[in-house]
Amino acid sequence: MANLHQKTKSAFVAIVGKPNVGKSSILNRVLGEKIAIVSAKPQTTRSKIMGVMNYEETQLVFTDTPGLHKPKNKLGDYMVKTIVDSIGDVDLCLMVVEESGKLHEAELELIEKFKKLDMPAALAINKIDRLTDKTALLARMSEFAALYDFAAIVPVSASTGEGLETLIQTLCDMAEEGPHFFDEDTLTDQPERVIAAEIIREKMLRLLSDEVPHGTAVEIEKMRERADGSMMDIEATVYCEKESHKGIIIGKGGAMLKKIGTYARTDLEKFLETKVNLKLWVKVTPDWRNKAGGLRRFGYVDNQ
Repeated sequence: MANLHQKTKSAFVAIVGKPNVGKSSILNRVLGEKIAIVSAKPQTTRSKIMGVMNYEETQLVFTDTPGLHKPKNKLGDYMVKTIVDSIGDVDLCLMVVEESGKLHEAELELIEKFKKLDMPAALAINKIDRLTDKTALLARMSEFAALYDFAAIVPVSASTGEGLETLIQTLCDMAEEGPHFFDEDTLTDQPERVIAAEIIREKMLRLLSDEVPHGTAVEIEKMRERADGSMMDIEATVYCEKESHKGIIIGKGGAMLKKIGTYARTDLEKFLETKVNLKLWVKVTPDWRNKAGGLRRFGYVDNQ
């Protein structure tokens, strides 16, 4: 046990930013494994998702958080509380912003929280692959450098991987000497059932209209490997808030639900490294995002 404190370093890192800047994409790319769902729609991530990365002598424990936004229901309140709690519980923050655009109110709020906590933070400017004129980066970097004393400002692209090695090294440099808190082969704190449910929800976010997927939740009813190890049987129920939404999710002749299942099965097989037999059902639970029972059922209430 005496060797734990020799040469090893560690840091708990909260990944924060406004919605849809690529926080989950960066986490997945850094870990080399998909544990957080990604879509072009804002507020995709609902809960804290932890990912563990070991780089030489350093262990980085990342927490991917929902995008900071103005809540419209009790689920939104939970998501905002998740962000605030995460910032107070970590050693440092990685703030992610886009390569261009006006400063967002949420970004200014986060920086104010950094100032109050005197929080060590690094800034990742994501989506630089979209820039045709890279000199625009200098102005972007200066804009944020004037707002807070970031330990480093690193331009990156979660899509191409550009700059991510520099970002990882930056975070490792910020880590303090201390023990590793997780085994070397630990990837995430999320059970396989939770990741499976999130993979299914991601496909709905990608395939359905804007209004429908934000009112959905997925519950894994059964997840069992067959005795011969040839396949995993997964049964899941998709919950939505309106009968009209149920019809949209199922689609004409069941076509949309089949498409969701086909796309989800592909990712599930990659993650679980086995063949998957996936069965989906759809049920209506009106206004579950504003009901304590509904939030608790789908895991969106703190156990405090």
